[in-house]
Amino acid sequence: MKPLKVDLPYPVIEPCCDFTSAKIIYPAYSGLKGELTATLSYTYHHLFFEKENDRETAELIKSIALCEMEHYNLLGKALISLGVNPLLLDKPSYLGEYYNASCVFTSHTAKKMLIDDISGELLAIDDYSKMLCRLKNEEVSALISRIRTDEELHVCALKNALNKY
Repeated sequence: MKPLKVDLPYPVIEPCCDFTSAKIIYPAYSGLKGELTATLSYTYHHLFFEKENDRETAELIKSIALCEMEHYNLLGKALISLGVNPLLLDKPSYLGEYYNASCVFTSHTAKKMLIDDISGELLAIDDYSKMLCRLKNEEVSALISRIRTDEELHVCALKNALNKY
């Protein structure tokens, strides 16, 4: 199974000391509404759709989870390149609280899960758009823009899946 993503390469961030950019993108890495939460939500939803024998939706959800996992990895590598240790913190400060799974979507019906997933993707797109307005580092901006493109693809795929319900 392959991740559901746009067929374009992800930009690479060359090592530099850029704590400002790191602080801007950190919430996308391990914030409560970031890629880690998305990965966990999709993994949970995949189990539900698999149990319900909706193989088509289960495979879609799994492919999105794989993509979110890839985004998480890319953001972690970006943080390292920017000179920051990518700890599992909710806030980009070493005084922040450690990540917790309180924002993982754990609905119990197929329709609500898909609605939650669409909502999460739209929120991610909005958060990435806000990051792009604040970022000055072109390499980081290119990565965030590329990730946002995948999130837009996920919205379309999830809306199609929701039509079944």
